[in-house]
Amino acid sequence: MRKQIIRIIGVPMDLGQNRRGVDMGPSAVRYAGLQGRLERLGHTVHDEGNVNVPNPEEQEAEGTRKRLTAVAAACQTIYNIGAQCVDKEDFAIYLGGDHSISIGSIAAAAHKDPIGVIWIDAHGDFNTPTTSPSGNIHGMPVAALIGDGADELIDIGYPGAKLQPAHIIQIGIRDLDPAEREGLTHSGISVFTMRHLDELGMAAVARQALDRLRHLSRIHVSLDMDSLDPSEAPGVGTPVPGGLSYREAHLLMEILGDNGRVQSLDIVEINPILDTMNKTAELAVELAASLLGQRIL
Repeated sequence: MRKQIIRIIGVPMDLGQNRRGVDMGPSAVRYAGLQGRLERLGHTVHDEGNVNVPNPEEQEAEGTRKRLTAVAAACQTIYNIGAQCVDKEDFAIYLGGDHSISIGSIAAAAHKDPIGVIWIDAHGDFNTPTTSPSGNIHGMPVAALIGDGADELIDIGYPGAKLQPAHIIQIGIRDLDPAEREGLTHSGISVFTMRHLDELGMAAVARQALDRLRHLSRIHVSLDMDSLDPSEAPGVGTPVPGGLSYREAHLLMEILGDNGRVQSLDIVEINPILDTMNKTAELAVELAASLLGQRIL
């Protein structure tokens, strides 16, 4: 794999959900040695520090539009930083924080040309303020990115949708709200649930995903650590049993890395308060390394 300039952007945001702790995710991943691990692979790594994000206690959290203004402002800042990475052709790694940060990171990745997105998650994140049972914004980014939901989220960076549904592949899905399930079924998004993975195997799913995006020159990977089974990644805010195994996750990252089109990565939803000796952050570093060139042989 070619050596790259990699920029690490921390987004210590937990405005998109009710449970505190994922704002400490960027620190946990840094402590787990992300920069050094990537440098040992030959990359040039710059840590750009953290995006300034207010605490949830400073924001109103009422109704189905919880902290919407603050989330939109943070995502706009992410977009501004990320768009510069795209213009320089640098690889960007966004350390969350909750999954709402991807509205900004993916808007940035798509600001010049159409991109593909591989969304690795236990959840579909396809709710809107009108369908969400909880009102939590971290369950809305995929809908917002295709132009459905609150205008404040849809219009991050520039007005309108950032992705075509056919350019989104979801992998590892196993927990959907009823309205979300209905919406995804008719959305045009390719959804590989855990049943698909059980029946087909990770290698086949990964290659099908890349084939469906073969006409696109760049891919963004959005990795929610709750995609993994809680036995592998206990330090997440919304764990769901029956997730990816250690080797399934690594194989997916290795195949995506071999393809050479991935140019940006989200690592989100790590909650060190719920973790065991930083196990989840350490696994996140290993998966990033697999995406960026670490191989057994």
